[in-house]
Amino acid sequence: MSQAEGAAGAAGEPAEGAGGGAAVRKGAVRNPFRTFGILRSECATTLRRWRTLALLGVLAAVPVLIGIAVRIETADGSSVGAGGGEGGPAFLSQVTNNGLFLVFAALAATLPVFLPMAVGVIAGDAIAGEANAGTLRYLLVAPAGRTRLLLAKYAATLGFCLVATLVVAASALAVGALLFPVGEVTTISGTTIGFGEGLVRAGLVAVCVAASLTGFAALGLFVSTLTNSGIAAMAATVGLLITVQIVDTIPQLSAVHPYLFPHHWLSFSDLLRDPVRWDGVVKNLELQALYAAVFGSAAWARFTTKDITT
Repeated sequence: MSQAEGAAGAAGEPAEGAGGGAAVRKGAVRNPFRTFGILRSECATTLRRWRTLALLGVLAAVPVLIGIAVRIETADGSSVGAGGGEGGPAFLSQVTNNGLFLVFAALAATLPVFLPMAVGVIAGDAIAGEANAGTLRYLLVAPAGRTRLLLAKYAATLGFCLVATLVVAASALAVGALLFPVGEVTTISGTTIGFGEGLVRAGLVAVCVAASLTGFAALGLFVSTLTNSGIAAMAATVGLLITVQIVDTIPQLSAVHPYLFPHHWLSFSDLLRDPVRWDGVVKNLELQALYAAVFGSAAWARFTTKDITT
């Protein structure tokens, strides 16, 4: 079944030609459950694609590689060579003492590159991929509305952000428990919390990491409305990610760093303090909300006025 047919089925209407679009749209207003049907169809379609499954497989493999590398390096009783920072290296140095820290180390390792690149592929292909495949017109006719379709695409992308983050966290937790001891967690502040509370903190970190990708997802969706080529949209989105990451490392441009969407991504480390420091986390979430609002509005303005010919 094509995505156009799936969306039409979820909406409760068969896919029709342009002549029946007005009737479908009129009926859509009377059916408040149709939006949920469109969203369900988009999420199912996104998550069952082979490309999506391949991306999730790669993300799941990263914690496995990190865990095996740490296990091999510490096989002779030596410690992991780590810096003094509080980001990924500091978490990595704690993995041998507690496998739960592999969750934090894996998320810190995948967040700057692997996770956003995967999100960039999904977001960049959301609209442009449908246009390139020739199914966009049918999606617009059957579910009756560009705004609903755009919101469903964005929600499906956000769903992928959460699923991808949880896949990394679950893989890291399984590998960490298999290769290293688990138990009480020593926080960055030096205090000790129970393993159960440590799991709760790990869950909060995973949710925070997923939320950190919402602004970039909106940016990718906007790029996807600018072209009819899915490959071009994905490449442009990933290119923007790399460019912004480079700008964020240039000291001479420090004045703009706080306004770049990846600048506060590693603020989730503050969730491992006792007590938790929320300032950095809140700044990150506020910045992501701003990016989502700005580029989400830009995507809506572009998509609702775009001439759909394919």
